[in-house]
Amino acid sequence: MNLYELYDYAVDQGIDVDWYTMPFAKSFSIFIPSLDRRAIALDPWKFETIADEFTTLGHEVGHCMTYSFYNRWAACDIKKKHENRADKWEIEQFLPLDALEAAAHEGCTEVWDLAERFGVTEDLVRKAICWYKHGNLAVDQYL
Repeated sequence: MNLYELYDYAVDQGIDVDWYTMPFAKSFSIFIPSLDRRAIALDPWKFETIADEFTTLGHEVGHCMTYSFYNRWAACDIKKKHENRADKWEIEQFLPLDALEAAAHEGCTEVWDLAERFGVTEDLVRKAICWYKHGNLAVDQYL
């Protein structure tokens, strides 16, 4: 899936995606209960690469697809739980284990090479490796 297809996917899932200039955030997702709507805001001026935009949008779609929302007053452990749920959704959608194994079989084993191949950031590749190898996203403990 490329970036344009990801935008289309979000819209097809009933998720509103809009661009805004935001002074303190690159992106966020929200659920509006009174309208039963999910929405994503992205600041397009904060993305350094297409992979950065794709990975950020994929993460926010992950929040929307798993209904993993929290507010700014939530405890840190609650925030982390929802962030991890969004990351896991994104990994399973865009870096499935069989695709990573096929890439490795073809000699694509470096983090940067996998990121380039799948059009995502190196950070997401590291999280995917950690998820599939250790069953968690604690990259700082393993990689």
